[in-house]
Amino acid sequence: MKNLALACTAASALAILATSSFAADRSVALSKSIESLEPMKGIVFWPDQAKDQKDLQKAISLEFSYCLPCAVVTGERGGKISYDWSSFEKMLDDIKSRGHQAIVRFRIEYPGETIKNAPNCTENVKGATAVPNYFMTNSNYMETFSEDPGGDGPTYYADWSSTALQYFYKQFYADFAAKYDKDPRIAFVQAGFGHWAEYHIYGTKLQLGTNFPTKDYQTEFLTHLDTLFKETPWSISIDAADKAYTPIAGNKTLLALGFGVFDDSFMHEKHDISQGEGDNEKNWIALDTTRWKTSPAGGEISYYEDKDQHEFLNPAGLYGVTWEKAAEKYHMTYVIGNDAPEGKYATKSRVYEASSYAGYKFQITGYTVNKVSAAVRVKNIGIAPLYHNAYVTVKGVRSSASLKGLLPGKEATFTVSGIEIGDKESPEPTITGDKLLEGATIPYKASLDGSEKPIEGTVEEGTTVIGKGRISDTRNISTHRAIDLKGRNAPSKAARGAYYPVVK
Repeated sequence: MKNLALACTAASALAILATSSFAADRSVALSKSIESLEPMKGIVFWPDQAKDQKDLQKAISLEFSYCLPCAVVTGERGGKISYDWSSFEKMLDDIKSRGHQAIVRFRIEYPGETIKNAPNCTENVKGATAVPNYFMTNSNYMETFSEDPGGDGPTYYADWSSTALQYFYKQFYADFAAKYDKDPRIAFVQAGFGHWAEYHIYGTKLQLGTNFPTKDYQTEFLTHLDTLFKETPWSISIDAADKAYTPIAGNKTLLALGFGVFDDSFMHEKHDISQGEGDNEKNWIALDTTRWKTSPAGGEISYYEDKDQHEFLNPAGLYGVTWEKAAEKYHMTYVIGNDAPEGKYATKSRVYEASSYAGYKFQITGYTVNKVSAAVRVKNIGIAPLYHNAYVTVKGVRSSASLKGLLPGKEATFTVSGIEIGDKESPEPTITGDKLLEGATIPYKASLDGSEKPIEGTVEEGTTVIGKGRISDTRNISTHRAIDLKGRNAPSKAARGAYYPVVK
């Protein structure tokens, strides 16, 4: 009897200890609908079009602009490049003023284009390069010229035999990334060589090492670029699949780099293999059709025919393919459709609908809290991942794990700890990120009535999960508890800020 009494006493003590050590989990009701376009996705206009289309301001979130190295570079001395970013800053602030973010592409060659109001560039010369003026005074730097390549107008070509230019281009991107990689005004960067920085000089005889960089330099440049951008995704044209121009296709090392791709003639009449020539689709294949899982897929609607831009938003489709079907096939996050308003289909509702369909889209499918933490289960119901860091945020505290990379159809549970939640309190989660414009959040949908079974991922009282965006709590870190989906204690995993993936 004595032993039994002792056993009962011990059991009671354990029960009391368990009750005092673990905060009770409860599901929380959450009802939300997506009433505004998510950031960093959708149909894209150039800034002038974005300004003019007053009714479409909230139907887009991105604006695209070509940019000129010579417009921001003032000189070089002792291997150090000097800059004046004021014109670039003005452009970014202008785009931001409309609540949008920028896609930027620095280019060297632009057939037939005349540069004006940029004193460090070659002004008022049709087809002049965007190489800074100080190169022109160097007798070892010699540009070449083509009268009318591809019918696009006179074009000058940078001298890629110049070691000074080779150094400059790498250093320029290093300086640019150091200054702007974390800037929330910039959503995506596109890079490349040739006409419009699209990896070709069609209509001009290709001379590697003269009017186009050598493959060795391209390898060096791309590898270099991959080390520079940590927060802003960078992309190259699908035309980089052309083996005559580049070393990328078939090169496992280069294909393993973290670049995304953009297609500058998306949805043209013979875009896909099933439609005829299919050169675009073949290029997508050569650059890896699974690349979208980690790096963005984007581009520009074709200009082969006027109707391509004017009619791609036709709900009935263009050349037998709807925008939604094409976007889903290639997992498009964005596409430039600047001339769409010149057609009859770019209504406010249709542009919003088309933008909304692109890229990621989040739904909260479970929400559980206790006194000191929250577990929020999020599903990506879009067609592509989010390529920027963003965090489930409760009461101003972020989850340690990012929503970046959550694939379509997948869901994961994100833990927020280091907070205090009252017994009757139901704090509303938000999704925040440092690459969003000030005050912006990512909208989501939810339909939870609070009767759902609590989900796992909360932590016990007196502990927290250490990670980016979290409030650290050094109390009892060695004994805190976090549970994975199979019910196993996983303190070390939680301490590294892991999320809890839902296994399908």
